[in-house]
Amino acid sequence: MRPKTDLQIAQEANLLHIEEIAAKLNIDREKLELYGKYKAKLPLNLIDENKIKASNLILVTAVTPTPPGEGKTTTSIGLTEGLNKIGQKTTVVLREPSLGPVFGMKGGAAGGGYAQVVPMEDINLHFTGDFAAVEKANNLLAALIDNNIQNPKYSLGIDPRTVSWKRVMDMNDRALRQIVSGLGGKTGGFLREAGFNITAASEIMAILCLANDLADLKEKMGNIYVGETFDKKPVYARDIKANGAMAALMKDAIKPNLVQTLEGNPAIIHGGPFANIAQGTNSVIATKMGLSLSDYVVTEAGFGADLGAEKFLDIKCAYSGLSPKVVVLVATVRALKYHGGQALAELKNESVTALEAGMGNLNKHIENIKTFGLPVVVAINRFISDTDAELDTLRKHCQRIKGVKVALCEGWEHGGAGCTDLAREVVAAVDTCEGTFKPMYDWQASIEEKITKVAKTIYGAGSVVFQPKAKNDLKTIEKLGLSELPVCIAKTQNSLSDNTKLLGRPEGFKLTVREIEIAAGAGFVIPITGNMLRMPGLPMIPAAEGIDIDAEGNITGLS
Repeated sequence: MRPKTDLQIAQEANLLHIEEIAAKLNIDREKLELYGKYKAKLPLNLIDENKIKASNLILVTAVTPTPPGEGKTTTSIGLTEGLNKIGQKTTVVLREPSLGPVFGMKGGAAGGGYAQVVPMEDINLHFTGDFAAVEKANNLLAALIDNNIQNPKYSLGIDPRTVSWKRVMDMNDRALRQIVSGLGGKTGGFLREAGFNITAASEIMAILCLANDLADLKEKMGNIYVGETFDKKPVYARDIKANGAMAALMKDAIKPNLVQTLEGNPAIIHGGPFANIAQGTNSVIATKMGLSLSDYVVTEAGFGADLGAEKFLDIKCAYSGLSPKVVVLVATVRALKYHGGQALAELKNESVTALEAGMGNLNKHIENIKTFGLPVVVAINRFISDTDAELDTLRKHCQRIKGVKVALCEGWEHGGAGCTDLAREVVAAVDTCEGTFKPMYDWQASIEEKITKVAKTIYGAGSVVFQPKAKNDLKTIEKLGLSELPVCIAKTQNSLSDNTKLLGRPEGFKLTVREIEIAAGAGFVIPITGNMLRMPGLPMIPAAEGIDIDAEGNITGLS
């Protein structure tokens, strides 16, 4: 008999009314903003800074993944179920899925198997409309910029050639990466080169996930850098009087969303920046909400630890004052075999030799986490194709590394019952944590120094090459007085380097910085390396081709 799909498992679940989930967190039903029976938004006044200090934050990250991913979300949810099973009041706090990957290669982002957050279809498809609000706020600013350029009476004198702000949409659409806007004569606007990013890569999304409250959100939006006037003066969104209306569009989107796991435990889902082109973590507000309401919070950072975990610590934690007590590093047999030279199509076949050859990637991520001064627990996320010999080899390798704990994670197959060993190791590791994490770099250093520090220490690069566009961007950053901002490096998730073909643990390579975008509103700059694009494309056979809905509204093919 064929195993049930993620969607079938989710659709067969007996969901609790969201008021019952809220009651587990001691939230009064009158404070909930209901979105039907199984979703609700939470008011920001539930955040309790004193309770946050007494709670335990657990960060889940991973080795460098294969293209389909290694199950960080599944592990995060399974670990949450496991922690609750051993008597620890725990909430999982996650990002919202983007429709781009849902209809592209990776599919949904609500976990898998018996470690899911539900209602799965709603979470993966529009949810409570947060992404739509981000998109509209972003595109309102784009419209106001073009309108200001078009209007001679009230124009700020913006030089259209300097405008870097792009429109966004929540879909993988490579045809919109570079466009020409303003066609159609004088009534069509000012003719200029423009383009689209995916919504998850929008600076508005980054701002949402770093804002402390609505007033802070509005202020950060006002700080968005738009471009220059013809007489070389900087123009910000506040100069166009855009940030008030933009914040108004975000009045509901700023509130975190409460849902549940398959086992009826609380889940807070909010924000959705990618980690390869943005900071890759859910909102500060959502994380603080979880810590205010639970004793333990499990959260994740996107892609490998070189991306999501580094940005989680050096950007999100540095701004918010948060610090995880332990880092759970998800490792899979298939990913390490992939880094050991086994072809993607052959990963279901046993190869202890390839597994051992790929261990360097795991070792590097462990070393990086230790550099931040945090305890590490390796979670071996088990796949059906893993053999006992492979799992034993991986477990023994981890046991030989000083200061590293390891446990099998079988949340996909067994839910919380498959993660109790991992949960116990995590609780024990939390008790060993001394103080807070150590930042990777000093914000007072130059932008070049910060990029180089991350490249050499975290990625393993030998040097960093700044192309002419990047050098000009550095001058602009210096002129604007933004050199003390942290760096949010856009880099491929498929390698520790900026070259997708360099698997395993590459060392001594050149990291090439093509350009550096300014995200003054979010509070960081974005060095773009290699061939990274902020608008992904669809794969040859997109997941959308397998998704359908019948006349009664029943969805199939979503995963």
